[in-house]
Amino acid sequence: MKNTDAVQVLLALGQETRLNLFRLVVQKGQQGLTPGQMVEALGVPSPTLSFHLKELVAAGLLKVERQSRNLIYSPSADRIEALSDFLLENCCGGLPCSPGTLGKKSKKLKKKTTCS
Repeated sequence: MKNTDAVQVLLALGQETRLNLFRLVVQKGQQGLTPGQMVEALGVPSPTLSFHLKELVAAGLLKVERQSRNLIYSPSADRIEALSDFLLENCCGGLPCSPGTLGKKSKKLKKKTTCS
């Protein structure tokens, strides 16, 4: 991932509603959510939700597909993993992290981002 890509993703997540929305969709995994389900879960007005979904899709953090009459939003696991790899690339000066800290968190994060 390039610096400019990481900045775009981090800017997208740097707004509270978008961060909450992203976390909600990631929790659901590849099953995804419809905008109606998101409105119900977050209590955000539809126009506001639409604006924030557009930003998350543009940053590559969410995918959207049409299923019948519904739009389904799901996490883009590849993009999330690329961001986490980018952020941890030079962790601890290239040396292994101390036991029980970031090393385990990184593995845990990678398991979560597979979104099976």
